[in-house]
Amino acid sequence: MKHFIKVFIISLIIFTLVIGTGIYTYAKYISPGDISDEIADSENPDFTGDEDMEFATPLERAMHNSNRVNVLLVGLEGTRTDTIMLASFDRKTKEADIISIPRDTYYLREGYGKYSDMQKINAVFGSEKDGHKALMKAVEDITGIPVDKYVTVEYDGVRAAVDAIGGVNFNVPFHMKYTDIYDKPPLYIDIPAGERVIYGDKAIELLRFRTGDPGYPSYPDGDLGRVKTQQEFVKAAIKKSLSLKLPSVINAVYPHVKTNFTLTELLGLTKDAIGFSTDKLSTYMLPGTPKYMGALSFFIPDGEKIIEFVYDLYDVPLTSNVEKDSLAEATE
Repeated sequence: MKHFIKVFIISLIIFTLVIGTGIYTYAKYISPGDISDEIADSENPDFTGDEDMEFATPLERAMHNSNRVNVLLVGLEGTRTDTIMLASFDRKTKEADIISIPRDTYYLREGYGKYSDMQKINAVFGSEKDGHKALMKAVEDITGIPVDKYVTVEYDGVRAAVDAIGGVNFNVPFHMKYTDIYDKPPLYIDIPAGERVIYGDKAIELLRFRTGDPGYPSYPDGDLGRVKTQQEFVKAAIKKSLSLKLPSVINAVYPHVKTNFTLTELLGLTKDAIGFSTDKLSTYMLPGTPKYMGALSFFIPDGEKIIEFVYDLYDVPLTSNVEKDSLAEATE
């Protein structure tokens, strides 16, 4: 392809879905055989439900009639969800919104100690029989936003993708130095501060860094600072990926990506994403505050601010304090 079709962006960071969509576009137009034969021609894949449904609130109606596709983006290290994002792409306006969900976000589940590690959202995927489905439900419960699809990528896939695009230009905010000899394999992070090209291995170090060794700086706001750096790196990676041809990236990343998108859905979204640019990409942090409970640090979602965010996302006015209060209570 002389110019690759600008793909639907959302993945481990939006970047992942760029790769995911590209994989299926590549399969349709370049690779021969059974995969291409499976694809039906579909101009507008349907992510909506029954047209005759009744709705309890204006927000429910807006969600049902929306052109948005909401995708759970997960960065995996083994069975651990080290990065969790919810990406919402408006197929009509070609705007994308990414909500980062801190891995320490408190999500109460039965069968575990009230303030144990298992009550953090990053424990859901690896501890449930159907990890994808359980994590999608957890994100829906916390945000109130329906999750249509998921895309997961292993860290090896991120490493391969970054190398395939020739690295990413990025300004490292401070010297990141961290050692964990007990990790498997042992983890050594050492990235000097300043503007530099970040390649695959260093990209993984950058995305994983949170706390510095003694005598070296850490993020003053802990996991929140780490998430902000991840968002900035993703934006830089997307900007570069949109200027390149995809086949070499696809070949490198394909074994490490999993999604429940069908070929037809991805190809339809590819068409919708033509004209997308990083100027139409907005990133957010899940509203909330860090708090120690028991002996552990958790991130406590702010139900009221989340409701305000969701109403704004779907362009629905909050018409009364009663409605706002009742919805906030539902997220507690």
